Amino acid sequence: MNTKQNERISQVSSDTLVIGVDIGEEKHYARAFDYRGLEFSRRALSFSNSAAGFNIFYKWLEEIKERTRMKKVIIGCEPTGHYWFTFQKFLHDHKLKLVVVNPYSVNRSKELDDNSPEKDDIKDPKTIAGLVREGRYSTAYIPEGNYAEIREAQVCRDQIMKQHVRLSNQIQAWLQQYFPEYLEVYNKFDAESGFLVLEKVPLPADIIKLGAEGIKQIWKDAKLRGRLGISRAQTLIEAAQESVGLQGGEAARFRIWVLISDYRRKQEQLERVDEILQKKVMLVPNVEKLLAIKGVGFSSVAGFIAEVGDIGRFTDPKQIQKLAGLEITKLSSGKRKGKPGISKRGRRRLRRVMYEAARALMIWDPAFGDLFLYYRNRMCHPLGSMQAKIAVECKAIRVFYAILKHGCDYDPKKLQKDIIRPATA
Repeated sequence: MNTKQNERISQVSSDTLVIGVDIGEEKHYARAFDYRGLEFSRRALSFSNSAAGFNIFYKWLEEIKERTRMKKVIIGCEPTGHYWFTFQKFLHDHKLKLVVVNPYSVNRSKELDDNSPEKDDIKDPKTIAGLVREGRYSTAYIPEGNYAEIREAQVCRDQIMKQHVRLSNQIQAWLQQYFPEYLEVYNKFDAESGFLVLEKVPLPADIIKLGAEGIKQIWKDAKLRGRLGISRAQTLIEAAQESVGLQGGEAARFRIWVLISDYRRKQEQLERVDEILQKKVMLVPNVEKLLAIKGVGFSSVAGFIAEVGDIGRFTDPKQIQKLAGLEITKLSSGKRKGKPGISKRGRRRLRRVMYEAARALMIWDPAFGDLFLYYRNRMCHPLGSMQAKIAVECKAIRVFYAILKHGCDYDPKKLQKDIIRPATA
């Protein structure tokens, strides 16, 4: 019995007005129904994604509500990109309930009425309203306050990090083409002394022409500290003399200058967003107890909170596992028994963050390492390597949930007691 769906269905009674809204970039479309599916709106309402459009929708809703004498209103929509956020805020300000339906469910259900795969802005609101009546929806969650700040900062950091990695690959690709020996001189391609040289004299011929004294002067002008004398500069000269790189020109020089400039800018942006995240994350209750676990990094905690939001809205860690797409599912029919696997229907970023957290915990925390070995080597139904890692990931979610919600301290001995030893399995 699906008790949660029954609860949702029971919320749609004879005095409930069900509104289906198809969200678009510039225009939204709405249709109104009762709990049996009888339509009250003569035609779909089209309104713009603006304050004027939202007021038109509200006036239309109030007119139907007064005409039908409905006491309650439930509005359903697809969470299309970011276009629905302003609409959700408008409804929240007017104390109207908004729920969201899965776009996949809308796509699968659109043929029920007319046996046609056609999809348009007029048809979708009816399909959405039908799913709401059947209780096939979830409550829209938009983080507020500090949790909204953490999510926004984390999204920003992820975007900056992608660009940073892309620039890193492009700089190393340039070096492999024009000065491959540089990567032998420097263990880190982004060493500051090396970047200063590449910005001034990037090509091997330019380095040879400048000479060791000129390179040393570049470092001196930048006031770099460390072992950056004539011998270090001479090593770079020798590498340039033996270089097999391409003979570039003005365009090649300009390109590496642009790449290095952008790379520096992204590093600065990462430092700033990390400062913001550090300040905001530390305001979350009990987060210091989570960070005290050896193997739990700040990036894992920040990523978890950014995706989950307020931990108090969950009553069971399995809800977070489902949110991450880690729910165990299998396709079985008749005599055919399907193989179990994770659904992957959830927040991909949360699944990735917790997978990386689980890997770190298996390395640094002996209790999690033992848990992984137990899943791999137990006598009854041993798991494959990836399956065991996912099982450990789910355990890490339960630990994160317990600490953040209840404020308890992490106890590795308790974690090890939970393991059913192969001898007693």
